[in-house]
Amino acid sequence: MIEYQHLHHVSLSVRDLEKSKKFYTEVLKFQEIERPPFDSKGVWFAVGSQQLHLLEYPNGETLRESSSLDDGHFAIWVKSYRDTIAWLEEAGVPYEAKPDSIAGFSQIFILDVDRNIVEFDSEYGS
Repeated sequence: MIEYQHLHHVSLSVRDLEKSKKFYTEVLKFQEIERPPFDSKGVWFAVGSQQLHLLEYPNGETLRESSSLDDGHFAIWVKSYRDTIAWLEEAGVPYEAKPDSIAGFSQIFILDVDRNIVEFDSEYGS
């Protein structure tokens, strides 16, 4: 069984990263936080104990028809990486696992029935 702990972050696709960054920092006063060196262009913010991640897509395209996991999504922190994988396998849900992600924590990605991305995060080795 998956043991949910809290919502970790929400990720949004934006057309102009600098314009969006200015809005979130200057208007909403979100605090920018360090982002790992992913291949995609983006920025992360602290929002209380959760995070907002912005990812730039200049043409405004959605990636639902592609295999990219960098599109808009929400992420849930789970107690156990291994138990979550076991639960998904038992339920027959396809997933992409990144146990040693450069994000600084383990990641598991699935698609819901409408191809929205759901991410499960946990401490390394949990």
